[in-house]
Amino acid sequence: MKQSFFEKITGTISLKGRSSDFEEEVIVEQPKQESFGQWETDEQADGELAVDVYQTNDSIVIQAMVAGVASDELSVSVTREMVTIKGKREAPKNVSPENYFYQELYWGAFSRTILLPAEVETEEVEATEKHGLLTIKLPKIDKERKQTIKIKSL
Repeated sequence: MKQSFFEKITGTISLKGRSSDFEEEVIVEQPKQESFGQWETDEQADGELAVDVYQTNDSIVIQAMVAGVASDELSVSVTREMVTIKGKREAPKNVSPENYFYQELYWGAFSRTILLPAEVETEEVEATEKHGLLTIKLPKIDKERKQTIKIKSL
C-alpha cells in the first residue's frame, strides 16, 4: 500500500483496510416479534401524579394539580404514615387522533403514594380543591404533648 504525503512527513501509518486490536465484531440479535405483542397486551400502568409536599409547624400539606378530574373520579386515602391519591382524567371523545398536532397532556388513570415524614391524625385530615389544585392538610401528631390525669380514689 502506498503512503500518503502526510504519512511520509509525519511517520504515521494508515489503518484503512487493516484490522485493529480494538475492533470487535458485535452481533445484535433482533427480539422475537411475539415479545412485542406481549407488551402491547399488558395493561397500561397508571400515570404518576406530580405533587408538592411541605410542612408547617403543626401539619404536613400536599398539593397536586388535578384539573379536568371529576370529583367522583378522585380518591384520597390516608394512614398515619402514608397518603394515596388516585384518579382518572377522561380524554375528550370528540377529537379524533389524526386531528392532533400535539398531544402532550396525560389522559387516563393516575396514582401517587406519598410516605409522610411524620405521623398524622387521620381523623382531622382536610382536603379541598380550588381551580384544579387539590390541597390536603394533614395535622401532625404531637408526641411532645403531655396530659396530666387526675387519679380517682375508689
